[in-house]
Amino acid sequence: MSIKEIQKEIIDEFSMFEDWMERYEYIIELGKDLPIIADSFKTDDNLIMGCQSKVWLHAAIAADKISFTADSDAILTKGIVALLIRILSEQSPMDIMSADLFFINEIGLTEHLSPTRANGLLAMVKQLKLYALAYQSKLG
Repeated sequence: MSIKEIQKEIIDEFSMFEDWMERYEYIIELGKDLPIIADSFKTDDNLIMGCQSKVWLHAAIAADKISFTADSDAILTKGIVALLIRILSEQSPMDIMSADLFFINEIGLTEHLSPTRANGLLAMVKQLKLYALAYQSKLG
């Protein structure tokens, strides 16, 4: 499934909820299905700088597709990173780097996060794309 198709799927899912309390609960539920990072990767090197809470992110590449795993010490943040991973994992580095993550504005996520969480969201997106850039440069 393409990055665009997955985002449209998420937008449809969020449209089923009537208010933001239900959406927050859904994001928290999504965090429970997050592909959890192995403890050996929960290192300072894998911490995303710029997040209020601790977020560890690990990337691996196989068959020219990047897979991501992550974890966070905050339940809402865990759900947010789970959304990003759902969209970007198992995609090519080039597709990840060029992805327009329009779902963020479409579902109103940024405007319903505290400023520090919104900054953390941007830091997560930046780190995911940096991993893609690093793998793309290795692929040539």
